[in-house]
Amino acid sequence: MRYLVTLFWTFVLGQVVGYLGSSLSGATYDFQLTTIISLITGVVILLIATIAPAPEKTSHS
Repeated sequence: MRYLVTLFWTFVLGQVVGYLGSSLSGATYDFQLTTIISLITGVVILLIATIAPAPEKTSHS
């Protein structure tokens, strides 16, 4: 479930960033390209999260 949520939010935030970036630069907004880039970014984030070592738990006595 967390993978779907991560991909959903990378899609939504990627669309926002793509739209704002194209508007500010005067370029044409491309929904398909923005979707591909944002979902690839989401997959990379998920891969980094699974590869990265988990932090060690310390007990505070």
